[in-house]
Amino acid sequence: MISSRYRGPSGAQAAEGWRIDRATPASRLFGANGLRTGPDGRIYVAQVAGSAVTALDIDSGALKVISAIDGPITAPDDIAFDSAGNMYATEITLGRVSMMTGSGEYSIIADDMPVANPITVHQDRLFAGECRMGGRVFELDRNGGGRREIMADAPMPNAFEIGPDGKLYMPMMATNEIWRVDLDSGRHEVVAGDLGVPDSVKFDSNGRIVSTQVASGQVLRIDPQSGSRELLAQLAPGLDNCTFVGDRLFVSSIPGEVTEILADGQVRALVERGLQWPMGLALNQDGALFVADGGFAYMLGENGLETAGFLFSPGFPGFVRGVASAGNGAWLTTNSLGAVMRWSPNSGESEPVAAGFELLYGVASSSGGAAVFADGAAGRVLSAADGHIEELARGLDVPMGVAVTPDGEVYVSESGAGRIVRIAGGRTETVIDGLGEPQGIALEGDRLFVVDVAAKKLIAHNLTDGTTEDIATALPVKAPPGVQPKLLGGVGDMSGPMVPFCGVAAASDGRVYVSGDAEGSVLVVRPI
Repeated sequence: MISSRYRGPSGAQAAEGWRIDRATPASRLFGANGLRTGPDGRIYVAQVAGSAVTALDIDSGALKVISAIDGPITAPDDIAFDSAGNMYATEITLGRVSMMTGSGEYSIIADDMPVANPITVHQDRLFAGECRMGGRVFELDRNGGGRREIMADAPMPNAFEIGPDGKLYMPMMATNEIWRVDLDSGRHEVVAGDLGVPDSVKFDSNGRIVSTQVASGQVLRIDPQSGSRELLAQLAPGLDNCTFVGDRLFVSSIPGEVTEILADGQVRALVERGLQWPMGLALNQDGALFVADGGFAYMLGENGLETAGFLFSPGFPGFVRGVASAGNGAWLTTNSLGAVMRWSPNSGESEPVAAGFELLYGVASSSGGAAVFADGAAGRVLSAADGHIEELARGLDVPMGVAVTPDGEVYVSESGAGRIVRIAGGRTETVIDGLGEPQGIALEGDRLFVVDVAAKKLIAHNLTDGTTEDIATALPVKAPPGVQPKLLGGVGDMSGPMVPFCGVAAASDGRVYVSGDAEGSVLVVRPI
């Protein structure tokens, strides 16, 4: 059985006087989105974050990669099969539908479908739609010859299915309803409403709807005629899709979990929940670690990862990339829509600190309470406080990580130039040069910690005497050697570009946390 999605060299190495542990287990998948039973009886899992499709044995849990992270399919959100065994995928960030044959041949069926997401095949007829406000639903020629519009102005349709009556049943996320749509006229009627934000519909052998609820974590069975419902299982929020293998029901969860729903609400974890990326890391004054994981955010404590919020929870600050403690239970975050946010998970409230930027990475909090952040695409480092924005540096080559000393000196990883710079008094000077691709940085006392994702190592630099040492090497960061990962674009209004950022956080007791973004884990490097 595959223990990790990472295919690189195994076993990170610690320098003398240090040791490396996993603070969280490695993830087996790059998340879990669309779920479909294949012609071979295995479950096929679409993974947006990893641009991958993986087949899953429902008894052993063994995984086999069907389309790898550097394969032809980009950001698959849902999949379906025809009677010949061809697999169709919606590539959500590219707005297109593609096909892969059983022998691996790839072709594009349709494009110009922004936020392409739901897809199904019925009697070898192919249907796909757009999960956005004003979304369209089409019947597509499987040979790429054209399309017929069934519906326009649909309010965020997600994973849909043809019912026993020959009509298309769609979960409408924006209205919190399930619709029944006539394939010829496009007319619809509401089957069920006031749900938990439904994002998939499938049918059991008795013709009843089974639907996952992304916001509530419920798996519901719904009578398509009366609309009456019953709870099959209560899981954690973030559910995405479901599929049947015979009468056995399996559901996916966005963070990479696949669960079998058994009788009487019991469940069996086939693939455990994991991290999709992760990205920014930060510690608060109590020593709790914030883990930014794109559409999810977690706190890592003695009991492991606990969800602090996700895209469909109230006040969530957007697809989170960078993070810093703002004190009093609040956090500064950067998101993929180019905004710096102040978020209080306990109250479920967030507010913008600064917005309208290109591609934000790291953020730090100064002693005066300002948010200092890096706009990598614009080559700028900025400071924001009380509605005032100040440019600290410009002309940098993809600045990413940011750290601030108590006296206001700003350190930045200039990823494109392979160096660390210090910004003070309007001047920029090189502190460390000759690096591969530095990303996350963290300060603790007079030591600056840097993760170089190209060299796959963690560096400790002494700011007092200027010495530098490698304290961990062969880290599972970025991508395996020889693999070129895809940089993903945005998803409608929900997210801007979903590009990675490998974060670092340093604790006062000497521990250093690193985002093991290649394998989906958080690593802790500590002195011994």
